[in-house]
Amino acid sequence: MQSPIVNQINTIFVHVSDLGRSVEWYSKLLDQEYNLAEVHRPVYNMKINHHTGLTLDAGPSGTAKQINPSGNPLFNFHTNDIDEAYEYIKQLGYKMESDIVRFEDFAFFTVSDPDKNIVMICTG
Repeated sequence: MQSPIVNQINTIFVHVSDLGRSVEWYSKLLDQEYNLAEVHRPVYNMKINHHTGLTLDAGPSGTAKQINPSGNPLFNFHTNDIDEAYEYIKQLGYKMESDIVRFEDFAFFTVSDPDKNIVMICTG
């Protein structure tokens, strides 16, 4: 039997404790406009290019989601200029988890969101 599962990732879920704070953080990271008056639990879908989406999930109203962040990056955002991206993150005042790591064909650094989820910014 051939698998009925499509070889495509539709959405990455990032579990968050404060939806508004996370919408603001990710929106600033991606230089997207946002209106906190339009942010309602349980989820907020970020505007992402291509097939894969990013959903910030705080769970239903009236519940407090316990976040257990991984010590490793959950996913990466692409950049064409690692140095410019690094300076942008520093200007935002976001918590850097690593300096830029450079290889012959790509470079990356990591940053943590308000719930300490680690996100990689990468040229590759």
